[in-house]
Amino acid sequence: MAAPVAWPEALAGSPAVAVLERAITRGRLSHSLLLQGEDIGLLTEIALAIADRLLNGAGSSAQFPPTQHPDCFFLRPVGKMRQIGADPTRELISKVQVSPAVSRQKVALLVEADRMNLAASNIFLKTLEEPPRDTTLILLTTRPYALLPTIRSRVQYFRFPSLSGHVEATGWREWMHDYQAWLARLASSTPNKKGAAEHIMGIYGLISRFSQVLELATAEIWKVEKSKMPAELTDEEEVAIEAGISNGLRAKLFADIEKATRAFVIPPLTEGDEALRQPFTATVDCLEHCFSLLTLNLNESAALEEFLLATLRTWSRR
Repeated sequence: MAAPVAWPEALAGSPAVAVLERAITRGRLSHSLLLQGEDIGLLTEIALAIADRLLNGAGSSAQFPPTQHPDCFFLRPVGKMRQIGADPTRELISKVQVSPAVSRQKVALLVEADRMNLAASNIFLKTLEEPPRDTTLILLTTRPYALLPTIRSRVQYFRFPSLSGHVEATGWREWMHDYQAWLARLASSTPNKKGAAEHIMGIYGLISRFSQVLELATAEIWKVEKSKMPAELTDEEEVAIEAGISNGLRAKLFADIEKATRAFVIPPLTEGDEALRQPFTATVDCLEHCFSLLTLNLNESAALEEFLLATLRTWSRR
């Protein structure tokens, strides 16, 4: 028997993994799980480890990696809008209703389950209420609040926080350094037309480079992730997965911008420079507002432009 799919290294031996291992070994795992966290890639790794233990355990007539297992099924968002519709949901349900092919179990993974539209959610809810025999449904989400309350009430929660700190993307450290240098010039300059023009040139340089960093980092991650995906992925599913990678990355990049802003301002505030308190507070509030606009599909360049220009106006009035 092949070695089981490893848990993410940093989670091996953690309380959540111990509970999952024990429940699987005893045959007491809930038929419906919700894996929640900030990193959909991490959640997918955990789900594949669970699926491997369920599908390739005792009683299985053949061993397959979960992504190639005939009794393992996937439901993912499709297209640029990254939605899970009613028809793909019905197709998944029809697959889990039949007897397993080589294992005693069937497993269905709903990646980014929060992307189900209302029709798909209601269809899936009926399956949760009357789950197929010997089937484990694993929902993955970074936005559990976007799921129907009736779905959340019928699953067992496991929360896994992100294991990563700052984003390690080509050019991102340099971008962060230049952003803090721009803040330093803004904080130390006297408002005038010439200075404003220089600050604005700096803003659009940062915006252009931000897009380049995001595009390159998305391509690098997608190249790695694509090699792990099932071969039968449709073009629409690939587009949706790549868009999801980009959205997750830009969320982390914006979080890093907030951390960099705090790191720049906290030392002088600690030393009693109260003149920075109001512009700093306004800057963070604006960043949070612009980040919220990203969830409404605002282009990241437009969101960053709004944030940086608002920061310029705020700090110029201090």
